[in-house]
Amino acid sequence: MGQCNDAYSAIQIAIALSKAFNVEVNEPPLSLILSWYEQKAVAILLTLLYLGIKNMRLGPSMPAFLSKNVANFIRENHNLKPIITPEEDIKAIQQTFILKNFLKFLKMYLLKV
Repeated sequence: MGQCNDAYSAIQIAIALSKAFNVEVNEPPLSLILSWYEQKAVAILLTLLYLGIKNMRLGPSMPAFLSKNVANFIRENHNLKPIITPEEDIKAIQQTFILKNFLKFLKMYLLKV
């Protein structure tokens, strides 16, 4: 995906993967980075939160209209993180991907033993 307008497609991919692997929508090792430059990003963020999508990165800064308490709530309950630098964000996403896959395969192995 590459554009803010691709959020719908990203959601559809996440849903399809979760169904294919018989897991919750937030279990596949996917990351979503929203760039905060347009007003429609507000609607997209609210839609993603309503759908229960987690593990999103938002930037270049957190929206000013979010109070500290609301931002903390979203951060804690939806794992919303601010973007840092492209290099640091990619590194964090890769580490999450590796960890999730390792834990998934470990769980599958332990269930077979």
